[in-house]
Amino acid sequence: MLLNCFDIRRIVHYEFVPTGQTVDQVLEVLEMLREKFRWKRPKLFANNSWILHHDNAPAHTALSVREFLATKQNTVSKHPAYSPDLAPSDFFLFPKIKEILKGRHFDDIRSNTMAALKAIPQNQFQNCFEGWTRRRHRCIASQGEYFEGDHSGIQ
Repeated sequence: MLLNCFDIRRIVHYEFVPTGQTVDQVLEVLEMLREKFRWKRPKLFANNSWILHHDNAPAHTALSVREFLATKQNTVSKHPAYSPDLAPSDFFLFPKIKEILKGRHFDDIRSNTMAALKAIPQNQFQNCFEGWTRRRHRCIASQGEYFEGDHSGIQ
């Protein structure tokens, strides 16, 4: 499994974890993510102006994870239930990785996946966040009801 965090510029943190991760492992990843943000985005970290968005996976919504984020005063963007079309990893990052790796054979999936992550240009991350913003507004406007996907601007 690939855990990842990215912003409008590029990948901030990623790591591979075994299937069936525990909540304790999520807390470790969140701590590592905070350190990566402190190092890679010092201004955002210093004034605590970054927002974490993750889906509703049970490990993300566990009480210990919510308490950890609250004690660190991290703002978390709510993610509507059953809405993979609003998760940037699902509608942008994973399809992009698959596109880059498609049709190739290799012995080491991890190193090739890391190379694929690094090969994604900054403007595509910008397009992703513009698309994410549009999708969120459409979801709010439809009051969570189904709407046709907005793939414009997402490459």
